[in-house]
Amino acid sequence: MFRSILWRIATPYIILSLIIMLILGLIVSNIVRQDHIEHLEYSLQTQATLISDSIEYFIETDQLNEKNPDQLAKHWSELTGSRVTLIDKDGMVIGESDDDFTQMDNHINRPEIQEALNKGQGSRIRRSPTLGIDLMYVAVPIIINDEVQGFARVALPLDQINQNIATVRNAIIGISILAAILTAGLSFVIVRRTTRPLIQLTESALIMTDEDSPPPSAKTNYDEITQLNHAFHTLVNQLRNQINALETEQGKLSAVLEQMTDGVIIVDEQGLVELINPTAAELFETNIDDTVDHSLAEVVRQHQLIELWQQCKDTADEQATMMDLLHQHRYIQCVATPLGEALTDKYLLLFQDLTHMRRLETIRRDFITNISHELRTPLASIKAVTETLKNGALEDPSAANHFLERMETEVDALTQIVTELLELTRIESGQVPLKIKAANPCKLVNKSVKRLREQAERAKIDLETICPENLPEIYADTGRLGQALTNLIHNAIKFTPEGGKVIISAQLETDVVQFSVKDNGIGIPSDDLPRIFERFYKADQSRSESGTGLGLAIARHLVEAHGGRIWVESKLGFGSTFYFTIPIAI
Repeated sequence: MFRSILWRIATPYIILSLIIMLILGLIVSNIVRQDHIEHLEYSLQTQATLISDSIEYFIETDQLNEKNPDQLAKHWSELTGSRVTLIDKDGMVIGESDDDFTQMDNHINRPEIQEALNKGQGSRIRRSPTLGIDLMYVAVPIIINDEVQGFARVALPLDQINQNIATVRNAIIGISILAAILTAGLSFVIVRRTTRPLIQLTESALIMTDEDSPPPSAKTNYDEITQLNHAFHTLVNQLRNQINALETEQGKLSAVLEQMTDGVIIVDEQGLVELINPTAAELFETNIDDTVDHSLAEVVRQHQLIELWQQCKDTADEQATMMDLLHQHRYIQCVATPLGEALTDKYLLLFQDLTHMRRLETIRRDFITNISHELRTPLASIKAVTETLKNGALEDPSAANHFLERMETEVDALTQIVTELLELTRIESGQVPLKIKAANPCKLVNKSVKRLREQAERAKIDLETICPENLPEIYADTGRLGQALTNLIHNAIKFTPEGGKVIISAQLETDVVQFSVKDNGIGIPSDDLPRIFERFYKADQSRSESGTGLGLAIARHLVEAHGGRIWVESKLGFGSTFYFTIPIAI
């Protein structure tokens, strides 16, 4: 309602009249209040002067001793209707009309007394500490032989003045409301007569927005409004066709940009972002609504991309670069292309996320390196034993048996690597069916610990289990999940120094059971933590240890095959804790 032109014109007049009347009311009420106060002050000053003159007369005629100052104060109060206070030159109250003067404190520091002492008359409006109400005080000195002998003070409450002011203000408020009503009525009449043709034109324009609306019928009074209606109708049809075409193209473009896996940003010649798709917004951790009309530097916050766009702008040719987003651990390819005549002075920035490809390449390279490392040692050993046997060791039966045993050990190591690699490949490809059934977590922990306790005792490692008896059952293939837990315990024993401790625990966490294997061994460097579950990957500290480097990879795939999650927390030199979760049986 208040958005209509009627209200937009009428409302300021109403508000203006109210403001004027309110200002006028404040001014008038202040003038009335000031006039009343001045009149009251003059009246009180006259009364105080009369009382002071009377006391001076009593003193000069030696009659004051016959008079009681407190009785005089009460007598004068009855005559004037004011509060009368008589004060000696030291500030002690010697007479008071409205209170017990003996209980009143010294008044020499009262502002009206100080002003009377310095200027011959003092007045103040303040709250009485004795009576607890607002009063006007007027004090005059009592002077005998040019010396101040005391003070006569008269006071009246301001209640009547406040009541008079409230009456004036209420009258002004009533007049203001009446004026506002009259102003509103007059404004509505004037504005309605003025805006009626515009309202009719608006109604015609709204009707014409309907695609099936016919042109307005011819009227005998073919006035300016009717002509404008016809012009609007023609214009609406043309705009409607253009808008439909643009919406179709924009819909296609939006659909393509939203579904693209590559990031897209379009900037103008000044480097302001004009368009960004969701992929680019996610890549640079920003909100689409907060990027349009912002500079490219604010959006991407990468100096390499700013330089790439600047080179593209300077050369008017396509530019490309590769860069790392270190905080996101992403590797992207960036291409900047001028859009040419289609969009003059506009530049397209295309971002392709090659992180996955780079990671696969790194994993492939590391896999080849690691498996080569694992195979090279037993093969080199077999080669050395073979050459030793060929060079005459066969002639010595005891030496020949020793070398054959070494050869058998290395062949067993090769066989273990191949077996575990084939096992891991089968697990990854889903060729190992899991026999899922409800299982007791504590039995699973105890079985794995029992299997490795002898190994731990040989290494002088203390194994401790923590498993509440009331844990719910889990869905698991106990054989396969036990293999994963055994691998973790085996690693903890292997990398914990003599005299160390390994704690295997299970506890309920919401709808899963969380298993953990904690040791106080050598720990894992932080750089190795993200890749510790890759096949053949080993931390630098474990390169000299035995093992194939496939145990953690097998454990990860077995846990994930159970619908769980596995992770590790470790600090170099302070041990490691491996965790994995398995859903509970519902």
